[in-house]
Amino acid sequence: MTLERSALSGLATGVGSLPFTDAETALNLIFRSCPEIPFWPQLPKRSHFESMIAQFSENLPCLEATEEGVVYNPANREEKLEKFYERIIAQDIEYFKISDKFALGLYKFFRRLEGADLSAVKYIKCHVTGPFTFAAGISDENEVALLHDEVFMQVITKGLIMKALWQLNLLRKFNKPLVIFFDEPYLAAFGSAYTAITREKVVEVLKEITGGVKSADTLIGVHCCGNTDWSMLMDAAGVDIINFDAFDYLERLALYAANLKGFLQRGGMLCWGIVPTAEFGPRVTPELLLKKVTEGIAGLEQKGVSRQLIESNLLFSPSCGLGTLDTGKAEGILGALAEVSRLYRKGLSLA
Repeated sequence: MTLERSALSGLATGVGSLPFTDAETALNLIFRSCPEIPFWPQLPKRSHFESMIAQFSENLPCLEATEEGVVYNPANREEKLEKFYERIIAQDIEYFKISDKFALGLYKFFRRLEGADLSAVKYIKCHVTGPFTFAAGISDENEVALLHDEVFMQVITKGLIMKALWQLNLLRKFNKPLVIFFDEPYLAAFGSAYTAITREKVVEVLKEITGGVKSADTLIGVHCCGNTDWSMLMDAAGVDIINFDAFDYLERLALYAANLKGFLQRGGMLCWGIVPTAEFGPRVTPELLLKKVTEGIAGLEQKGVSRQLIESNLLFSPSCGLGTLDTGKAEGILGALAEVSRLYRKGLSLA
């Protein structure tokens, strides 16, 4: 299958989480707002099992999802790790499946795709929490984040790769190109006094992820909804799409114009998280957001990044997940997103 990246230009997709408790209601909104790149909804208000860390914790060693969060239990750790690596070596992808208890929206999405006319669908999007965010959200018996446990950080990275592969295998039934995002909001803490992760470590882990997941029918994206050292993502081999908060941090991204130019020239794409989540309200109109996009493109062009290169490798999304919002606000955000995409493509004669 040939990945026609140009077919994505100006299209819209979502980050993942939505504030609904009913999966069908969430799917109706997704297919109405993002018909060309639909995604399965994470529904954290439906169940604590659908929070972004718990959702991908099934069958990872020493971890248990509870109402308070994911709990680490070091009992029989070596034995559990040995069994885990046996599954990894055997490439037992099915062992790492995500059950409907943890992702009802994924199963409802699958059934919706089975019964739908998919002629308008360009790509199908899925997602998994990235290893830095996942590991930072779980503490060991000494209240130290697993992010600082080198052995377990490797376990988490390999386990999440398998979770990604399981999703991709599931959705290949529909014979559409796929895109999977690794959601890494924790990378916004990079460079602060509160985290000791290095640039080299971030690039190394991203390279392992992309190497483990890359296939001919799949694009790999990384989402970070805060500011970070964007050059890490641009320079990491195998990252196809960078999803950033374009409403609040476009100027920060522009500081890495030279890296961005190389990234786009190598076939990379930017997914502009142009519709804000916390700040969204009546004054945030599609026209205002489109103006922000056109000004952003002009600013990057002034820094030496080709306008044509930017415009042909551009997607839209909300700036972050919508799972904590009220349903009315989420509907407004995705409605604005769809209109920004329509107006942008109309302006480029793509609609």
